[in-house]
Amino acid sequence: MKNEKIKVIIDSDAGVDDAACLIYALVDEKLDVKLITSVSGNVGVETTTRNILHIIDRLNLDVPVAKGCAKAMERNSPYAENIHSVEGLGGYTPPKTVSRPLLKDDAIEAMYKVLNEGDGDIILLVLGPQTNIGTLLQKHPDIIKKIPKIVFMGGSPYGVNGYPNHISFNISTDPEAFKIVLNSNIPLAMIPSDMGRLKAHLDEEFVMTKIKGVNKVGDFIYQMYTTYWEPGYTDKRIATNDTCAYMYLVHPEIFTVEKVDLDVNTTDMPGKMDVVFDKNGKHEFTSAVNRERFLQLLSERLKYFDNFDLK
Repeated sequence: MKNEKIKVIIDSDAGVDDAACLIYALVDEKLDVKLITSVSGNVGVETTTRNILHIIDRLNLDVPVAKGCAKAMERNSPYAENIHSVEGLGGYTPPKTVSRPLLKDDAIEAMYKVLNEGDGDIILLVLGPQTNIGTLLQKHPDIIKKIPKIVFMGGSPYGVNGYPNHISFNISTDPEAFKIVLNSNIPLAMIPSDMGRLKAHLDEEFVMTKIKGVNKVGDFIYQMYTTYWEPGYTDKRIATNDTCAYMYLVHPEIFTVEKVDLDVNTTDMPGKMDVVFDKNGKHEFTSAVNRERFLQLLSERLKYFDNFDLK
């Protein structure tokens, strides 16, 4: 049905961009979030798990959370604490501990159960390294038939200012896991990292007038953003990488989407992605976005929180 909610599992290495994305997504009337899983990435998995639980607690929501993999499948996992801070949430310092409980199952078994309970209609929204997803498919290959689509943020086929060409953190952190995902032939929608940095970024004016002071949730996001200005640019900007992936899921009409085939390097340039544009390609690739509409939708989403009781 047209108004039926999109069922989704969100997999996150909860840093600043993940946190903002989760805040928007968890209250979106278009989404039915069945599960959130944590993974090592921007910071270690204990911290990403704590961050997810804390965000849910502050929003006073009831969403199951399961802790995922602590390291990449075949290599040591780097962190991005220099970007996201040691605690992962930029200029905001969360409490060291949270009272909200985790599921007893780990992320792999929790995803397996939730997907099996579905009717092949639960999409995976992957915001960090694909370690949990690769491990799930390796351990439970029968679940492939229950996953209709994976929407993921990552990959830099054109290179990004300040980073080596073709390398993005989410893919290069665990290219072996992403290779497993590619080999599964599950349909993918790729939101490359340049989307949030170059095409749908937040400029200083937007942050200072449309986020800061708008309401309590806006101030929460702004506090995280105070140390998250994107390095390597002459202007002040905030990357919206993960929010782009969420926005694609609920408002695909604002993106230019092309069919592609994908591959990933796991040897001499780990994480380098090859994107071949082909009208008969297996996967979707977002190549452009209506930035004006993107910013308008973010403003509307923030206005939802005007009377929201943030804990």
